[in-house]
Amino acid sequence: MKLLTENLDTMALINQYALPWAKNIIFALVIFIIGRYVAKAVQKLIMRLVKRSTQDEMLINFIASIVGAILLLFVIIAALSQLGIDTTSLIALIGAAGLAIGLSLQDSLKNFAAGVMILVFKPFVKGDYVEVTGGKEAGTVEDISIFTMTMKTLDNKEIIVPNGAILLAPIINYSKHETRRVDMVFSISYDDDIRQAKTLMADILTQHNLVLQDPAPVVAVAALADSSINFNVRPWCKTADYWTIYSDVHQQVKEAFDAAGITIPYPQVQMHQERPSTKPSTKPNENPSAD
Repeated sequence: MKLLTENLDTMALINQYALPWAKNIIFALVIFIIGRYVAKAVQKLIMRLVKRSTQDEMLINFIASIVGAILLLFVIIAALSQLGIDTTSLIALIGAAGLAIGLSLQDSLKNFAAGVMILVFKPFVKGDYVEVTGGKEAGTVEDISIFTMTMKTLDNKEIIVPNGAILLAPIINYSKHETRRVDMVFSISYDDDIRQAKTLMADILTQHNLVLQDPAPVVAVAALADSSINFNVRPWCKTADYWTIYSDVHQQVKEAFDAAGITIPYPQVQMHQERPSTKPSTKPNENPSAD
């Protein structure tokens, strides 16, 4: 009789507590698994819609990560609600925790807000060569995440810059436009022929196949300096050809000047040494005969 009573109590406990909890856990797992699958499907759908309106890969990845995090949070709350947890209190707790975390992570939130502004206003996109943080950092944009931007320098180094630091200083985007002007300065001696030098430089720009003729290249006297006559030489080219033009024109100008006998001045220092005086000393207290 006692054994039967114990068996009945055990079955009652199982039916009253174990089975309902087991059902809730199973339903919570089903909600979580299905919810996560639905969240990924919605995330992919949103990514497709964003791709139709923009081809900016950074913006697509940024939106996808934010949407995925929000949907996963809703799925977790729904699963916990199935377990009988008061989600209202949980949401309030999450809000309070979020406020506390936000106050302690102000710099991170600044980087997050800056990342949103960069992706919305697009001062640069992936593949652009930019100069940020007041000229301290420069490189090709590789990726931009929620908090940082990754750049690759010309010597193949990786630089990770906080998004907040990017918006605190001017941003120079060298790849924004298809064409750029190459600014160069060349000098000749005052003894050389100005017209001849100007013609030589203009011919070099006209004959170079990468120099654009519209807008027309400019060769003009810039200054009559202390020891030289300076010329501003300013051709236009495609952005990708900038450094090729810069290097070629410098070399060709030097070769043309050498062939024409035109001098490129360089700093010189002239030193004058005075010979010691050979006159006899005439000091007032000197008496050569006193002996």
